[in-house]
Amino acid sequence: MAEWLVRHFVKNYDNVEDIQVRTQYGVLSSIVGIFCNLLLFAVKLTVGALIRSISVMADAFNNLSDAASSIISFVGVKMAEKPADEDHPFGHGRIEYISAFIVAFLVIQVGFSLFKSSIGKIREPEQMVFHLVSVGILLLSVLVKLWLGLFNRKLGKRIQSSVMLATSADSMGDVLTTCSTIVSLLVFGIFGWNVDGWIGLLVSVAVMLAGFNIAKDTLAPLIGEAIDPEVYQKITEFVESYDGILGSHDLLVHNYGPSRSMASIHAEVANDVPIEQSHEIIDRIEHDAIRVLGIFLVIHMDPVEQHDERVKELRELTEHVIAQLDSRLTLHDFRMVPGKERINLVFDLVVPRDYEAETKECLRNKIIEEVRKVKENCYCVITMENSYCSGEVKGH
Repeated sequence: MAEWLVRHFVKNYDNVEDIQVRTQYGVLSSIVGIFCNLLLFAVKLTVGALIRSISVMADAFNNLSDAASSIISFVGVKMAEKPADEDHPFGHGRIEYISAFIVAFLVIQVGFSLFKSSIGKIREPEQMVFHLVSVGILLLSVLVKLWLGLFNRKLGKRIQSSVMLATSADSMGDVLTTCSTIVSLLVFGIFGWNVDGWIGLLVSVAVMLAGFNIAKDTLAPLIGEAIDPEVYQKITEFVESYDGILGSHDLLVHNYGPSRSMASIHAEVANDVPIEQSHEIIDRIEHDAIRVLGIFLVIHMDPVEQHDERVKELRELTEHVIAQLDSRLTLHDFRMVPGKERINLVFDLVVPRDYEAETKECLRNKIIEEVRKVKENCYCVITMENSYCSGEVKGH
């Protein structure tokens, strides 16, 4: 069913990196959500009025409020589609994250409301009435909400949409809530035990945790998160695939919404190649990055000595020393600065984030000491820095 809807209502549905295609996915998800929730509202309200069941009618209005999540998603997706303007040169893509955060707040609010009502039912158990019709309506609601949750999750993962994944979690929270009501009714109908409050309490905690997790995942790109190793690998391999590029480092990626990123990177070039020639290569990579990767890439050139055997020897010595101390350490921007009395080996050292200030200072002194044991007149001038990647990258 999900694939049928996508094929019939999303043009170029395979091109999920395109902003217009992503918007179509979001609009489809929102309209389906609004339709399903309004359908459930109408059915439950009608049946609840006919059988005079307050619980079924109350659940109907809960579905009406759930339609608000889909409306928020719709508005968020449409606003995120707006192109860049004078005040927002990188577009409005982050509005999608804000919309997802609002939906996460609604999920938490639903869980908290259920928590309060469950506590009340434990203290003062309410009289329950068992109706097979009520159970049937609730089962219908579970099936529709389960399908809706899976639908949003499938589409959300396909286009990496935080707001659609948040809406999916909202639907799954409703499934848990309704299932708890069904279990309570069945236990009461079969055994005469009123466990409504206790089951509701467990479900409310699960729903609130889901809401907090959505909020946490949504806030991460807004606050600024580390680079995904796959993205790091993709960009660095793309840059280093060009002739004339010897290596790269210091990659930064700034997220301005799904499929909207700006990045900067340092690319190493031979220092004996004319600067105009290296600049032409850099320009070509920056233009190709927009076309191939969909990323606005800014590249800084770092000249690297390739032929001085003395520099190569000292670099190999330094790399050997740091590898013995910690295999996770890497260096770049290595250069030799000869002086009258000593030779300065200047380089940047990338250290793990778990290194504290004291550990860094001990490491600095140890590297200086170990290098001077081999080359007494060499002194290391080290700039410590951290990687902006969230994990280990192959080959780096």
